[in-house]
Amino acid sequence: MENPHSPISIPEASPKPYKKSFVTTLMEAASLRSPFKEDTYFTSHLKASEKKALQELKDKLMASYGPDGECTMWGIPLLAEDEKADVVLLKFLRARDFRVLDSFRMLQKCLAWRKEFKADSVGEEDLGFKELEGVVAYMHGYDREGHPVCYNAYGVFKDKDMYERIFGDEEKLNKFLRWRIQVLERGISLLHFKPGGINSIIQVTDLKDMPKRELRVASNQILSLFQDNYPEMVARKIFINVPWYFSVLYSMFGPFLTQRTKSKFVISREGHAAETLYKFIRPEDVPVQYGGLSRPNDLQKPASEFTVKGGEKVNIQIEGIEAGATLTWDLVVGGWDLEYSAEFVPNKEDSYTIAVEKPRKLSPTEEAIRNSYTSKESGKLVLSVDNTSSRRKKVAAYRYTVRKSTLE
Repeated sequence: MENPHSPISIPEASPKPYKKSFVTTLMEAASLRSPFKEDTYFTSHLKASEKKALQELKDKLMASYGPDGECTMWGIPLLAEDEKADVVLLKFLRARDFRVLDSFRMLQKCLAWRKEFKADSVGEEDLGFKELEGVVAYMHGYDREGHPVCYNAYGVFKDKDMYERIFGDEEKLNKFLRWRIQVLERGISLLHFKPGGINSIIQVTDLKDMPKRELRVASNQILSLFQDNYPEMVARKIFINVPWYFSVLYSMFGPFLTQRTKSKFVISREGHAAETLYKFIRPEDVPVQYGGLSRPNDLQKPASEFTVKGGEKVNIQIEGIEAGATLTWDLVVGGWDLEYSAEFVPNKEDSYTIAVEKPRKLSPTEEAIRNSYTSKESGKLVLSVDNTSSRRKKVAAYRYTVRKSTLE
């Protein structure tokens, strides 16, 4: 028996096979590599040489700071013999391939920087960047494994007035850098610092309209601060809306990156954001501007995922709707470029089907649809997505709620 809430595929004539371009092939080659394997941080999983390095680093810290020395990071006393301290120290060791002296120097510099920068208190400061919150850099939801996700999008700085307002002089630039660190520190506050727990975040960077030349100074400083003071804090770096020339640049600088760093990269071409993000993040946690269902201050009701093949039409039937009930639904198809419609089909045979939303073509940049319908009689709602004019398979998701009539 068919599940009435499951998509029902109605194949149409299939178009000719899709031929990949040279750029597409390059982009895929950049993405097809062994996935990054995150540390578990269980000391029992360490090699003998790694355990020795961990103990030597602890000994160096004790010798330099003493049992009563100020040696804390993210609220964790690094000289305490506990698993949280081990997680932090292992991050610095991993960043320097377990070279103890290099790891110790990196840790010392980081401790000094955090004290000078007042990094422990930056999360509570009001830095006055309200217009950038939820736009340029922000924490939003979690991935499928539970990692907090940080989104970055610098396309707004294509506007010269906005650029001058934020980066117009060195004082403004330094204030922006402090705000960007604030966003990261708030994300880190969500981590467990526990073996087997969630000990890193996901970075999603939107390269659409990013002014490369103008942001070079700020980008380099942000990158330097992150690399020097936040080792192994990012489990995966997802680049979306990547322009065609990025693949050429990647083929040039890729050989100079370590395999561990490259294994964290996921590269997605323009128009494929939803398709890429859904692999790692559930649709209800992906912001609407990237092909998800998540809106600010919205309820995180789980969504059902499905795919729409090239040359196919899919109908989603929501049955069991009673008279007077109000149905609210969200629906999105990554990279739309197809036809969508919604109709209510009454149970009574002598009743007419009602066109709730007439068929219309949706553009590739269209955000998720949200609509409501109150039925006057019992029946079902049918949501249709018609992809018969496209050769491309597309990811999609929907969810709905039904509020019964309050009338007796």
